[in-house]
Amino acid sequence: MTHAEVGAARAGSVQRTLEILEVVASRGGATAKEISDATGLPVPTVYRLVRELLDSDYLVHIRQEKRFELGYKLHRLGVSLHQQIGVPREVRTAVTALHQELKVAAYLALHRGSQIVVVFTADSPEHPRLPPIDFGFHEAAHATAFGKILLANMDADHRAQHLDPEPMPQYGPGTITSHAELEEQLRRVADRGIAWEFGEFQAGATCAAAAVRSARGALLGSVAVSGPDARFRAGRGEVETALRATASRIGRLLPA
Repeated sequence: MTHAEVGAARAGSVQRTLEILEVVASRGGATAKEISDATGLPVPTVYRLVRELLDSDYLVHIRQEKRFELGYKLHRLGVSLHQQIGVPREVRTAVTALHQELKVAAYLALHRGSQIVVVFTADSPEHPRLPPIDFGFHEAAHATAFGKILLANMDADHRAQHLDPEPMPQYGPGTITSHAELEEQLRRVADRGIAWEFGEFQAGATCAAAAVRSARGALLGSVAVSGPDARFRAGRGEVETALRATASRIGRLLPA
C-alpha cells in the first residue's frame, strides 16, 4: 500500500469513527445493530471501531442494555470548547436586552475561521427562535444574515473558494443563487456593517445581523435577530440602530 493509500485509509477510519460518535450522541446511546443500521457499516466493523473508542474512554458500554453511550473524555473536550467560546454574563445580558427591545429572537454567533457558531440565543414563547437546522450556518452562508457578514469580511479569492458553484443552493423563496447578485449585496454589507435576508433561508422568516468587531477592527462574530416577515416590513431603521449598538457593546466585552 502506498503512502497516499495509507493516508486515505486512515482518513476513512476517522470519518467512520466520528459517524459512530454522532449516532450515539444523537440517540442518547445505541446498540451495535442500531449503529450499523444508521451508518451502513457492517456490525463487525462497528464492534472494531467501538472497541477503540471504549479503550480511549470516548464511549462506555452499558452491559445490561447492550448499548454504548458517550464516555467521560468527550465531556472534558466539551468543557474545553465551552471555555474557549464561553459567553460572559454581560454579553448574554446585552443579547437578551436586544430580544426584549425589538421583541424578536436574538442571537450571538462567533466566527471560528470560516465557521459560524451560535453561542447564545435569547427568545421567548411569544418570539421564538428559528427552528433548529441539521447543518451549520456557514454551509448556507449566501442565504443567511450571519453568513453574509462572514462572506463580506473575506477577500475575493477566499470567498470564491467558500461559495458553491452557480446556481448556489436555494433554501427559501428569496435565496440569491447568482454570484454577481450576491457580490453586489456583499459590497453593501461591507459598507454598512449590516446584513439582511428576506425569506432566503426559511420561507416566511426575515433576519438581520451586524458585525461584532474588536477594538482593532477584527471580525469576532455577529449579533442577529429573526422573526416573521411581517415584523420587519416597517421599522428597519430601528432594528439596524439596535443591532449596531448591541454589536458595538459586545465587541468591547468579548476577548479579542
